[in-house]
Amino acid sequence: MEESAVAKAMADKGILIMRDITLEELLEAGCHFGHQVTRQNPKAREFVFEARDNIHIIDLVKTKEGLESAASFVKTTAAKTGSTLVIVGTKRQVQTILAEEVKRAVNSGPSERSVFSVATRWMGGTLTNFSEMAKNFKKLKDIEARLKNDEEKERYTKKEIGQWEKEKQKLLNFYGGIADMKQLPDAMFIIDTHLEHLAVREAARMRVPTVGIVDTNADPALVDYAIPANDDAVGSLKLLVSYIIDAWIEGKQEEASASAKAAADKEKEAENKNGTEGVKEVAKPQSDKVAKVEKKEAKKEEVKETKTKRVTKKKEEK
Repeated sequence: MEESAVAKAMADKGILIMRDITLEELLEAGCHFGHQVTRQNPKAREFVFEARDNIHIIDLVKTKEGLESAASFVKTTAAKTGSTLVIVGTKRQVQTILAEEVKRAVNSGPSERSVFSVATRWMGGTLTNFSEMAKNFKKLKDIEARLKNDEEKERYTKKEIGQWEKEKQKLLNFYGGIADMKQLPDAMFIIDTHLEHLAVREAARMRVPTVGIVDTNADPALVDYAIPANDDAVGSLKLLVSYIIDAWIEGKQEEASASAKAAADKEKEAENKNGTEGVKEVAKPQSDKVAKVEKKEAKKEEVKETKTKRVTKKKEEK
């Protein structure tokens, strides 16, 4: 079967297969446009192809290599049981894209949420002071529960309930995308590492592996997996974010398949064990029966031998 036919068959079963991304796709999306030459970061020069009209042009071969390497890491991380990913992208042009892609990942993943996002503002201490942040998550959930409880609302004035609504909205803006996160993530995907430098620093301090879209004004050494590309154009962001989310979804599908196989093997092993014990239980009474028969025959032989000895002795006495 040809590769395309295999991919189609897998897609029909709902199984995602990572596709190869081409240089043409990256070019059409505008991933090659960097910042002005005067805004360059010296450490990003290795990704620069040339300068045109005072604008740096990013080498798309390096972009492709970085993207594929990052996607491979994301897929491997997602395949681990219970792994989670946090995506950080607070710039205006990526917020809609981020909301759509996170929703797609959540809907196609396991029942327990594994992808979280920060789309408005990175709050200092989200990783380095996670225990305190968790209190704000709980506060948000408590307010939401109050607002859903009609009996609770009847005991307070409209003004107080209005204050709850304002507090809820404020907390949602800051923590809405990560409120269900129970522990530090296994990986972070950061869109525009120069803008989100606080998130990059916290991840490095807490040793959380990072994937980042790095433009020509950013330091690629600050993240573990750098994707040199335009971090401002909508087309570029859409292509890069969707590719990374595809990698995460595929990894989660592998995790689900591995878990299902392990469960099936365990069930089969239990059935085989029960079957063996049943055979032993059936075999035991049969062996006991044979032993009794043999014992009875041995006793008969012993009695017969004794009688023969007595008869022989009497003849000798005569």
